[in-house]
Amino acid sequence: MTKHIKPRSVEILGVRVDDVTYGEACDIAEALIRRGGVHQFATVNPEFVMAAQDDEEFQNVLANTALNVPDGAGVVWAAGRRGMKLRERVAGVDLMLELCALASRHRWRVFFLGAQPGVAERAAAQIVLTYPGLTVAGTHAGTPHRAEELPIVERVRAARPHLLFVAYGAPAQDKWLARNLPLLSSGASAGQEGTHGIVGMGVGGAFDFIAGVQKRAPAWMQQANLEWLYRLARQPWRWRRQTALIRFVVAAMLESR
Repeated sequence: MTKHIKPRSVEILGVRVDDVTYGEACDIAEALIRRGGVHQFATVNPEFVMAAQDDEEFQNVLANTALNVPDGAGVVWAAGRRGMKLRERVAGVDLMLELCALASRHRWRVFFLGAQPGVAERAAAQIVLTYPGLTVAGTHAGTPHRAEELPIVERVRAARPHLLFVAYGAPAQDKWLARNLPLLSSGASAGQEGTHGIVGMGVGGAFDFIAGVQKRAPAWMQQANLEWLYRLARQPWRWRRQTALIRFVVAAMLESR
């Protein structure tokens, strides 16, 4: 079992953020899959933190995940104000690709759930071109609505994935995983031949980026932590969501005074 299975963490406005690198997050995923059971990862950014302030269900989801990676420069900055220097920003789309690379080496089965019809299939096909050894257990658009959960869960359970990526947007995707991962636990326990654990992670717009439906910010903007500005320029309607960043900065400054 990896020594990074319990990373150090910091609380930002009541939300736990774990200090992990990409490599450590992959190590943890591998250890959990080998251990058995079902486990949830979350990609915490400032919008997550602010949404959790007004959503008790989402707050509880984030409190009970196996891993909360620091996805967002704002989270890294706020952790520094709380006295913890996080070593790396772990972007959700990049972590998904790192996990797919790991899955291709171990012959793990990966299920891609969410986005608009056809997008998951296109994203999976593109990833297989990059990692030819990857086994796609299934793809499905589906919806995050509770009334449609049972047939989706049955489809995923039948596919027996090791990794489940869900692209319904936050917090819907994270709540979906919290409700439904336990229903996938049959066949996901250690100690029986052919059984394995399952790691589920919400990935937001990752399928859209990989499938080419949406363009990701240029590398220099990613490195300068300006992805939010690129998205705002391409999708002006997002300005209402960006107000969460302002509220996050103010709240984080007040918390760390």
